Amino acid sequence: MRVEGFRRLAVLLLCGLLGVSVRALAALEAAPERPVDIHLEVRLDPATRVLAVRAELQPAEADFRFLLHESLQPRVASAAGRSLAVQALGQRGSLRAWRVQVPDGARLRLEYGGTLAALERGRDHRGVLQGMPPMAAPAGSFLPAGSAWYPRPAELFSYRVDIAVPGAQRALVAGRLADEGLPTADDPEYRASFVFSQRSDGIDLMAGPWQVREREHVQADGRPLRMRTYFTPELDAEPGLADGYLADSLRYIEHYSARIGAYPFTEFSVVASPLPTGFGMPTLTYIGEQVLRLPFIRATSLGHEVLHNWWGNGVLVDYAHGNWSEGLTTFMADYAYKEAESAAAAREMRLGWLRDFAAVPAGEHQPLAAFRSRTHGAAAAVGYGKAAMVFVMLRDRLGEAAFERGIRLFWAQQRFRIAAWGELQAAFESVSGEALDGFFAQWLERAGGPQVRVAAARIIDDITDRAAGDEERAGAIAEPGDDGARAARTTRVQVRLEQDAPAYVLDLPLEFVADGRRQTHWVRLDTESAETALTLDFRPDVLHLDPELRVWRLPEAEQLPPILRQWIIARAPRLVLADREQAGRAASAEVMAAADALAQRLFERPPRSSGRAELARGSEPLLLVGSHAAVDALLAGAGLPARPTVLQGRGTAQVWTVEGRDGPRLAVVSAQDAAALEALLRPLPHYGSQSWLVFDGSRAIDRGVWDAPGRAIEIAP
Repeated sequence: MRVEGFRRLAVLLLCGLLGVSVRALAALEAAPERPVDIHLEVRLDPATRVLAVRAELQPAEADFRFLLHESLQPRVASAAGRSLAVQALGQRGSLRAWRVQVPDGARLRLEYGGTLAALERGRDHRGVLQGMPPMAAPAGSFLPAGSAWYPRPAELFSYRVDIAVPGAQRALVAGRLADEGLPTADDPEYRASFVFSQRSDGIDLMAGPWQVREREHVQADGRPLRMRTYFTPELDAEPGLADGYLADSLRYIEHYSARIGAYPFTEFSVVASPLPTGFGMPTLTYIGEQVLRLPFIRATSLGHEVLHNWWGNGVLVDYAHGNWSEGLTTFMADYAYKEAESAAAAREMRLGWLRDFAAVPAGEHQPLAAFRSRTHGAAAAVGYGKAAMVFVMLRDRLGEAAFERGIRLFWAQQRFRIAAWGELQAAFESVSGEALDGFFAQWLERAGGPQVRVAAARIIDDITDRAAGDEERAGAIAEPGDDGARAARTTRVQVRLEQDAPAYVLDLPLEFVADGRRQTHWVRLDTESAETALTLDFRPDVLHLDPELRVWRLPEAEQLPPILRQWIIARAPRLVLADREQAGRAASAEVMAAADALAQRLFERPPRSSGRAELARGSEPLLLVGSHAAVDALLAGAGLPARPTVLQGRGTAQVWTVEGRDGPRLAVVSAQDAAALEALLRPLPHYGSQSWLVFDGSRAIDRGVWDAPGRAIEIAP
């Protein structure tokens, strides 16, 4: 994921807090003849958490207003050789606003500093996504761009950062490594200088007790490429780990360079984070040290973060009009890897997107154009899943060759510019010659998705020697690409499709099946109800609507098994502690505390404590948590399905959702003791797309989704 929530979105806050118009900031983009640079000299001591900065910048306006985190205080300001007063304007949350009057054309010199907050290693992934203050500790320091640790001179700017940290530490920001000095007897500090000469939307600073490995490479266009790993000593000592990351990073860079256009930078680093992060920044990725050993990180997540050097960092996002970069990156990385694996794996990912979407309460659906960043599960279902599916549908519509040309044209036209969905649309229209206003408007501006159903399907008896014109009828659905030619036909089927109002314009695949034979026809539905007659070379028995799930829609109930996402994002979740509900048994205080802590971590909203009676009533999702014996007894006493056979006797903890029952939706977490429940605190919220899991400690050793093949519609003779 790109650090989209903490950079450009901070500009919107700055605009409101300082009284600066977005239009004035946007005008800077149209005025490249007036570049705005900032030079930061940074000294950070992670042990004491003391930060001292000297900034030199060219303000965009003489009346320069800026934000600093509340832990930082301006000390000295000057310009053109004279001291300047810095005026406090007020505070909103943890950010303070400041103002200084700078002589026209002069460069401002500002010294500031303070003691940063201690690193909060206990933050889970949701706490990281919600935004963080600048934090420091010997184990690792992270100063996010959106935390206002430096005065932002403009919406976009180039920069140079000179960093000094104690000798056992290493530090970096995104950019080209211009200079580096290792500790010596005369100078015990580590020093490094980084230059970002293109226009950036923020500066993230990282420091830690890292070992650095480096590999140099010459890119296809002759430019040098410096690749590095910044790993803790423990990670660096893992045989082949750092070298594997360097090799895989190069492989991804070469792959996307060939597909999109030359890699836009001369550096790429993989940096170990003490926090559960997965951030993509220009020239680097900042990944949680807890997961760097996991094989799937190099196989999937690393490629996703490398690709953000094109989408989000190479072409910047116009957040005022929606965030397209996460969906395009998901489509070209995560989803592309599944397509390369198998058609079944790609379908499973599409099904996961639709299940996540279906788990979001209808009132919480937002248009894709309103997505800015992933701050909770409902937003992720739109900004990642729906956005990626838009690109699946667009490629199906245009064809792969035209789609790939559109991607390359978009990159060539928008490199190091701010771009919105409109620029993507223009690129695809240019290469395809097709007007795409309607396509993008309905998928970006409408919340939710269509509900489509087959209302009826029947065989048409007189199926031979029919004139072409007989097949046309009022309200018929046109098959894309149908030129009216009629081959020899044996069977014709009439199908009526319906969708809820207001109607979408949909290209839908219909699959006809009989005796092992399958044939798919694509039809267009642009009204609430319409019929079409289709010609097949065999007599079908059943019909499947979009069985490969290539259209964004609310799937039918038969394709929607319960998944944990429905509980994670529930509006009013409920909690039953099994051990507390067992009459005649002394509940373990440790188990009760661990169960309650797990529920608080799992749900995005605080759950309401409930009793056993609510297992049979209410509509909001309910979570049952406890020890194995208490869970089994409570399920049996309430007449609910017993522990699934696939889970029995396995691992230290088991999690499952209950299928096909009356009453509230039920999920169960069952563990052998308090320690087994506590081990789930960090990993369980990451498994929202699953129906059941088996854990050994904190490691998921098995997982799955209850089978939901969908509905086969019988075709009437």
